[in-house]
Amino acid sequence: MIGTITGEEAAALTGLAPIAHDTGILRGKRAIAGGRRALRLVKLQAALIAAHHNPSLRSFADRLRKAGKSHKIIITAVARKLVTIANALCKSRQKWAATTT
Repeated sequence: MIGTITGEEAAALTGLAPIAHDTGILRGKRAIAGGRRALRLVKLQAALIAAHHNPSLRSFADRLRKAGKSHKIIITAVARKLVTIANALCKSRQKWAATTT
């Protein structure tokens, strides 16, 4: 299934898509929910490691940190980016290649 769906659908499948709780003119905070709980927890753990050790994801996390985002929001964003990267790699049938900077 992964590799044949869009990045948004992959994020929803893993439970990393933001869910809106809006009514009328009120706008609430977005939260992640649904999807496969065990997969979401594994992705969040992988995001913790990737945010520290992967250069491109570390710069992404640092940019969010400088923008004043909370730790949970940063880790969730990195986890969602991991899902979209995995989906794109499966779609293009390529292997992960670390970029050197």
